[in-house]
Amino acid sequence: MRPENQSSVSHFLLRGLPIRPEQQGVFFALFLGMYLTTVLGNLLLILLIRLDARLHTPMYFFLSHLAFSDVSVSSVTVPKMLMDMLTQDQSIPYAGCIFQLYFFIVFGAFDNLLLAVMAYDRYVAVCHPLHYPTIMREELCVTLVAGSWVVSFVHALLHTLLLVQLSFCADSTINHFFCDLTVLLKLSCSDISLNELVIFTEGGICFILPLGCVLGSYICIGTIILRVPSTKRLLKAFSTCGSHLFVVSLYYGTLASVYFFSSSWDSKDIIASVMYTAVTPMLNPFIYSLRNRDIKQALDVFVNRANCFK
Repeated sequence: MRPENQSSVSHFLLRGLPIRPEQQGVFFALFLGMYLTTVLGNLLLILLIRLDARLHTPMYFFLSHLAFSDVSVSSVTVPKMLMDMLTQDQSIPYAGCIFQLYFFIVFGAFDNLLLAVMAYDRYVAVCHPLHYPTIMREELCVTLVAGSWVVSFVHALLHTLLLVQLSFCADSTINHFFCDLTVLLKLSCSDISLNELVIFTEGGICFILPLGCVLGSYICIGTIILRVPSTKRLLKAFSTCGSHLFVVSLYYGTLASVYFFSSSWDSKDIIASVMYTAVTPMLNPFIYSLRNRDIKQALDVFVNRANCFK
C-alpha cells in the first residue's frame, strides 16, 4: 500500500446504528431501558444465587458467571453507543477502541465456553443423575470456570496483539457501533493474512470445540430420552435443559448471522450484533427465571427480607 494511504490513527469514527436523526431520542430511551434492565436483572440473579443456600449448586454457580459475563459484554459496547447518541460525538480513541475490542472478545469467548460447560452439566444431570453429586463436585466446577476465564483472556490477548501490529488507512470510519475485529481488519492497510489464519485456526477451534460439546451433550440427552420415551421423562428433561437450550440457540443463532451468514457488513449484521450485545444479555435472566421454581422462591425470600427492613 502506498505511504500516502496510510496513517498513524489516533481516533476511529464509529458510524453507529443505521437510524435517522429524528429517531435518535426514541432509540436512546429504548437502549437505555434495555441496558438498565440487563444490569439490574443479571445483578439481581447473581445476588439471589449468592444469598440463597438452595441455589448453591453447580448449575446456579455457572449461571452466576454467565450473568456476570452478560452484564460485562453489554457494558463494553452499549454505554458508548448511548453516549454517541446523546452527544453526537462518534469518535473513539485508538486505545479505547483496542480496549473495547479486547474485552468484547474476552466476554464473547467466555460465553461460548461457559455454555459448553453448562451443557456438560445438564448432560450429567440427565444421563447420570445418581452420580451427579460426585461428578460435578465443587473442585471440578471451579476448575471449569477458571479454565474458561483463562482461555478467554489468552484468546483475546492473541487477537488483540496481532491487531495492534497493523497500520490503518487514512479513512478510519468504522461502519458499526463498536470496535469489532472483523471490521477493524477491513480498515487495515497492512497484510492481514496472519490475522485471518489465526482467526480461522485458533479462533475456529475455540468456537467449534465448545459447539461440539454442546451438540454432543444434547445428542446424548436426546438418545437417553428416546430409549424409553414417556411424557413425564420428556417434561423433566425439558424443565432441566429447556432454558439452557433456548439461550444456546439465541447465542449461536445471532453469532452465526453476524460472522458466518453474511458476505458484507451491513445493517442486517448490525441488527444481529444488537441482538447479541443488548437483547440476549437482557433476556437471559428472564429465560432462566420465569419457569424456575428455585429462583422464584429465592426472589420471594429476598423480597420478604427487604420488607422486614423497611
